[in-house]
Amino acid sequence: MRRRQEGKESTLAEDKPVRIRDLTIDPKRHRVSVGEKKIDLTVTEFQILYFLARQPGWVFTRYQIVEAVRGSDYHVTDRAVDVVIFGLRKKLGEYSRTIETVRGIGYRFSDQSGDPDR
Repeated sequence: MRRRQEGKESTLAEDKPVRIRDLTIDPKRHRVSVGEKKIDLTVTEFQILYFLARQPGWVFTRYQIVEAVRGSDYHVTDRAVDVVIFGLRKKLGEYSRTIETVRGIGYRFSDQSGDPDR
């Protein structure tokens, strides 16, 4: 029973929207928006963005990202993640800077824009 309770709590925590300034990632509605403007993402783009945004500052390898969004049985090249990240950045516009490349390792989500006023 304790395991079931712990699992239920972690599931609820995972369903919470992530908000960075006016960027909102809502997993229950599968919706990403900047202010009132909705951003259309593919399922994979959404899953990667939400995965990274839930743990800002943490660096994840491409393989960790694939395992988190598709599972360990899903086989893709590491460059497939790069292609999805490229498309995601294009769609995010000014928020594309929140997905940082960590050379030789992978990617991280940063809620810092580099703008001292934010």
